[in-house]
Amino acid sequence: MTDEPLVWVGFSLLVLAVLALDLGVFHRRAHVVSFREALGWTGVWVTLALVFGAGVWRWAGPDKGLEFFTGYLIEYSLSADNVFVFVLIFSYFAVPAQWQHKVLFWGVLGALVMRLIMIAVGVALISRFAWILYLFGAFLIATGLKMVFGKHEAIHPERNPVVRWFKEMVPTTSDYHGDRFVVRVDGRRMATPLVVVLVCVEVSDLVFAVDSIPAIFAVTLDPFIVYTSNVFAILGLRSLYFVLARLVDKFRYLKPGLGIVLTFVGVKMLLAHTPYKIDTRWALGVVAAVLVVSVAVSLLSSSSKSGPHPPSLDPPGTPRPESPPPQPRSGTATGPTA
Repeated sequence: MTDEPLVWVGFSLLVLAVLALDLGVFHRRAHVVSFREALGWTGVWVTLALVFGAGVWRWAGPDKGLEFFTGYLIEYSLSADNVFVFVLIFSYFAVPAQWQHKVLFWGVLGALVMRLIMIAVGVALISRFAWILYLFGAFLIATGLKMVFGKHEAIHPERNPVVRWFKEMVPTTSDYHGDRFVVRVDGRRMATPLVVVLVCVEVSDLVFAVDSIPAIFAVTLDPFIVYTSNVFAILGLRSLYFVLARLVDKFRYLKPGLGIVLTFVGVKMLLAHTPYKIDTRWALGVVAAVLVVSVAVSLLSSSSKSGPHPPSLDPPGTPRPESPPPQPRSGTATGPTA
């Protein structure tokens, strides 16, 4: 079933329809996404993924269904790491909360295209050079161990070479112009800092895809399962951001947990053609158990250290009534002031 062109076309149309409803109907007007709304949408995206996985299980068989669920869990859990970077990007550029959903929406579209290309390249390489799976496995183990034992590194969006090149090549205003990406100043079209933020989001997703896509190849080499599990993880990333952004300080052990997941997936990939091959059912159980334990330990640790005043549930970039609207950090954009 997963090799049939009509299945790919049908899935693509489903994704486009869902995105059109999301932006054109439910989020037609820019607004601050509340915690309750984000939690509700997270449930919607997870439910859609589960329903789709059940369909794969029914029409393509239990093995394909299990591969989808395992791949989706791995990809969705690894996407949580993106959230922490998005928080830093939006905070650094002082992006008002009501415009963040639009940036993430267009970021998702770019991510879908980039990941489709990367998956196609990955499948082609593996089919031609089978030994590359061992290279992927070693890479995942090294990355996972670095996440577990490595020191926290500060992220500086303005130092990214892609962002610096973009700002040098594209005339950019110094101030935001609502949620517009492009404006006309003195008869000249110019990008707004919101485009720079979008570039940062796309680059960060590309970097994370280098880890996540090889990880799912440890579960399946079926391009349809690889891509659909990635798509549902990315679609749910926006609402997950608005949930976790308010709780980012509470999940201190989630990153080491994700490192353990990557290390385990890398080991599974290295053992794929040995008598010690790890069954997909066991892989799903181990990944789920590691995530549950890391989240539980994080919440218990956070509750034991919390003070008498609970943290604010306002998303990053929400202006306070007593403060003027936020502006981009100095030096984050070049060109004349609109």
